[in-house]
Amino acid sequence: MEIKEIKPDEVLDCVGLACPMPIFKTANRVKEMKSGQVLEVQSDDDGIEKDMPAWCKMTGNEFLGLTKEDGEYRAFVRKK
Repeated sequence: MEIKEIKPDEVLDCVGLACPMPIFKTANRVKEMKSGQVLEVQSDDDGIEKDMPAWCKMTGNEFLGLTKEDGEYRAFVRKK
């Protein structure tokens, strides 16, 4: 599946927040979601490129990918 075809169940806006806040907020939001649901995390912090896949690997959640457009990232995570 291509990233542009992913339809997230929820969107988390972390634009303007620096590391580690996007990951911290992602962790809290994912806790509230059902297994299999997809979260889109929007961020302008380039640390998310490394941090989100690492967090997913550490927590067992599935990193679906990331896009960057006009300095803004969209990362997709599926809850385990």
